[in-house]
Amino acid sequence: MRVLPTLPPHYLRTPDAANFLGLSGRTLEKHRTFGTGPLYRKLGGRIVYAVEDLCSWADLNIRLSTADDGVVELPRNRRAAMARIQARYRSAVRGKRS
Repeated sequence: MRVLPTLPPHYLRTPDAANFLGLSGRTLEKHRTFGTGPLYRKLGGRIVYAVEDLCSWADLNIRLSTADDGVVELPRNRRAAMARIQARYRSAVRGKRS
């Protein structure tokens, strides 16, 4: 799990979020359309991603080897699942600071 330095909440627009993840902007847009991408916020007419949400989503895609089948059953309530993952992330970050 990545540990980010303590920063105020930071939001990235789609091109910057895609660059952060090493994806194309179009790929990130497709993930958003199909509901398979990271959580996002709509502020005014702009789509933005919290850096923490991008890291949590990337961590969902961790594989141990190329032999992993990659089959991950998505929970019915993605928001609740992401909230649990983010809570674990926050507690890990707090533990590192102590």
